[in-house]
Amino acid sequence: MPGIHFRLRMTDSEIGELAVREIGDLVDRLVPHVFEPVAGAEDFTAEQTRALAHLHLLTYLQAAVDRLEADRAGRAAAAGAGYPQIGRASNLTRQGARRRWPGLLDPSDRTTGTPRTAQPPETPPSAEPSNGSPR
Repeated sequence: MPGIHFRLRMTDSEIGELAVREIGDLVDRLVPHVFEPVAGAEDFTAEQTRALAHLHLLTYLQAAVDRLEADRAGRAAAAGAGYPQIGRASNLTRQGARRRWPGLLDPSDRTTGTPRTAQPPETPPSAEPSNGSPR
């Protein structure tokens, strides 16, 4: 990939499979630390509960990835990269990168678009921590 100053050691497909596998392993490790089954929830099987907990955690991970992506785009710009390089590194066009992260290179440009950053999902009332402590 010319202009981004690194070379891929794996194919796009291999990188995608590696990411899915590693994120899956991370979710498997984190779910027991983050969630606990609710006593008396006979409406759901253990398998359904586990799948829903994994899905819920993935929404937090997606928000984290979006925040990290925006941060790293900002760091790349601060280090001298332009929108063409930032776009190539994030599989976007120059214009796509500019629309996703307006103002990286020109702070007065921040009003031309809205950066794509996700927030963690709202916690449903039934998923509040049982000890009453805030998150």
